[in-house]
Amino acid sequence: MAKAEKKMILPPASAFLPVDRAGMVERGWDRPDFVYVTGDAYVDHPSFGVSIISRILEDAGYRVAILAQPDYKSADAFREFGKPRLGFLVTAGNIDSMVAHYTASKKRRSYDYYSAGGQMGKRPDRAVIVYCNRIREAYGDVPIILGGLEASLRRFAHYDYWDDKVRRSVLVDSRADILTYGMGENILLRLASLLDRGIPIRKIRDVRGTVYLCKPDEAVHYPVAATFDYNLLKENKKAYAEAFGVQYKNQDAISGKAICELYDNKMLVQNPPMPPLERHELDHVYSLPYARTYHPMYEAEGGVPAIEEVRFSLTHNRGCFGACNFCALAFHQGRTVRSRSIESVVAEAKLITEMPDFKGYIHDVGGPTANFRHPACEKQLKDGVCTGRKCLAPKPCPNLIADHSEYIELLKQIEALPKIKKVFIRSGIRFDYLLADPDDAFFKKLVQDHVSGQLKVAPEHCSSPVLHCMGKPDFSVYRDFRKKYFELSEACGKEQYLVPYLMSSHPGSTLNDAISLALCLKRDHYAPEQVQDYYPTPGTASTVMFYTGINPMDMKPVYVATDYHEKQLQRALLQYNRPQNHDMVREALRKAGREDLIGYGADCLVPPAKEGATSKTPAKSALGKGNGKGQSRPSLKKTQSTTQGKTPSHGRSVTKGKPTQSGKPTAPKRRDNKGKR
Repeated sequence: MAKAEKKMILPPASAFLPVDRAGMVERGWDRPDFVYVTGDAYVDHPSFGVSIISRILEDAGYRVAILAQPDYKSADAFREFGKPRLGFLVTAGNIDSMVAHYTASKKRRSYDYYSAGGQMGKRPDRAVIVYCNRIREAYGDVPIILGGLEASLRRFAHYDYWDDKVRRSVLVDSRADILTYGMGENILLRLASLLDRGIPIRKIRDVRGTVYLCKPDEAVHYPVAATFDYNLLKENKKAYAEAFGVQYKNQDAISGKAICELYDNKMLVQNPPMPPLERHELDHVYSLPYARTYHPMYEAEGGVPAIEEVRFSLTHNRGCFGACNFCALAFHQGRTVRSRSIESVVAEAKLITEMPDFKGYIHDVGGPTANFRHPACEKQLKDGVCTGRKCLAPKPCPNLIADHSEYIELLKQIEALPKIKKVFIRSGIRFDYLLADPDDAFFKKLVQDHVSGQLKVAPEHCSSPVLHCMGKPDFSVYRDFRKKYFELSEACGKEQYLVPYLMSSHPGSTLNDAISLALCLKRDHYAPEQVQDYYPTPGTASTVMFYTGINPMDMKPVYVATDYHEKQLQRALLQYNRPQNHDMVREALRKAGREDLIGYGADCLVPPAKEGATSKTPAKSALGKGNGKGQSRPSLKKTQSTTQGKTPSHGRSVTKGKPTQSGKPTAPKRRDNKGKR
C-alpha cells in the first residue's frame, strides 16, 4: 500500500507519550526528564526506534515527551516542553535524513513514508545537526544525546555521497555531548541512570556503545585499537579505507576495542559496543505497552504510511551474520544474532489478532534476516565474531550451525492461534543458509505454507567478482536454491514465483559484468520491472569501495562506476528488453566491444538501431518461475524494511517506492517496498 489511506480505529492520545505541553500537563508533570526529538512522525510501534527507547525509559520510571518533526526554522518549537530535567534525545528517525530525501541520482524524492500523508519537507537535511543547533540556541548547555541510524552510521569521519567528500563525525558537527550507536536500550538506561545521579554528561566516559569528545591527551577507559587523524582521512583514500577496516573489525562486544579520531584540538573516542540484548531482555522490550499505531493527531492528514508495512508483522530477531558489504547492519545491529522467545512472539501475535481491523493474515515473521534465530556458531558466544572472515560467504564456514527447527516451531505456534488464517514470511530469506541446513523441513514448510505467491530473495548479481565485492555467495548457490524451490512448489501443487533482487553499478561491476547479468536475465527469461541502483550510504564497506576504489576488507583495488552516464548504461542493461533503453544498451555493447549482441540472433540483446524497437511486451519468467512450463509472472514493485536501525538493505535504491536502508531495532516491513530493510 503506497499511502496510509484507510481509516484506522485509533487509541486515544492518552495511550501515547505527551506530544505537546498540554499533554504533559494532563499527566501532572511540571517538566519531562527527557525530550525526544525525532525527524519522523510519532508512531508508537516496536518497529520504530523512538518508540522502543521512549517506552524503555518510561518503564524505568523516567518522564519522556516526544517532539516529532518540530519546525526547525527557529528555536521556538524546541521550547514546547521547557528545559528537560536530564536532557534532549535527538534522532533523524528510522532512516538517514539524506536517504529519506534523495534518490541514488541525488534527485529530491516526492514522498516521505515517515511523515503524515507522505508529505515531504517535515524534517531538514542532516536532521540531527540542525536539531542540535536549534536546541543549543534554545537552552545553551543542556545535555544532548544523539542516537538512531543517522547518528550511528555517521559516528566516525565518513564519506558523504551528497557532498562527495569525507565529512567529520556527526558528533563534531552537531555539538551534541554524546552519541549512542547500535541498539540503544541498555545504553540509554545507563546514561539516564548516571545523569539522574547528578553526574555531568561531559564526565561520562565509560559507557559502552557511546562516542564522546575529549582533549587529545585525555586517558581512554578501554584499550585502543587505533587512532586516526581526520586531516589525513579526508585527503588520503588508502588511509580512509584502512580506518574503516579497523572500525569494522571492532564492532563486536566481546573482541572490540576503543577507536579514536583526532580533530585538531579534540579527540573523538568510540567505546566498544554494548553487548546485544539477550532473549529475556528482548522479550521485555516487546512486552511494553505500545499503542501500535500512529498518534491520532495525524489522522486528518491520512495517517503515517510507514505503519502499513509493519502493522500486522512480527520481529523475532536482531543482528545479522550475513554481513553483505552494502548493508549497514554489521555496523549498527551487529553480526551477532539474538532472538525473542517463542512465547514472547506468540503473545505479540495474539495482540495483533485482537486489533479491530485484523483480517487473519500475519504479513511477516522476520527481522534483518528472517531465518536466523541464533548465533552462527558456538564460538561467537565466547570469542565474538571472526574479524577476518564471513560466516556465509564465499562459502558457509565449517563451524556454522544451520538449524531452522526453532523457527519452524515458532511459525507453527503462531499458525495455531485463533483468528489466524495465514502466516507469511516477507523479510529476506538467506537462501545460502537455508541450503546449508541438512534438514529441508523448513524449506518445505516455507514453500508449502508461507509464500504469498511470490518469494523475494537477493542473489544481487551473477558475476563472481561483483558478488565477491558484495560479500555474497556465488551465483551457483542461487541456481541450486531456485531449482529446489520450484521442485518443492511443484511437489505441493503450487504455482509460485521468485522475485530476485538485483543491483546495478555496485563497486566491482564493469560494463562487461552488467552485460553478463543481462545475458543471464535473457537466458532465464526474466524482465525486472524495477532496477535497483547501488546507493553509497554511510557505514558500509561498499561505500568505502565506491569512494576509494579499495576493498577495505582486503585492501585490494576495485573497479567503480562513478560516472553517472556509465551507471545509466549499466542500469539500462538490466532492462535491455525495453525499447526506450535500446539506444543506451547499444552504446554499452559498443563500448564493451560486444557488438555481436546487437542483432536478431538468439543471443542478441537488442536489434540494430536502423531496425527500430522490438515488441513492448516484457519477457515473462524469472530468475524466477520454473515448474517446467517456462512461464512466470513479472516482478512486483518493491517495498523495503526498516526499524530502529534495521531494514533490509543499505546501499540499495529502487527507482520507485521507498528509500532503502538497514539497521534498526526492527520489525520487518516488507522489503518490497521501502526500503528501508
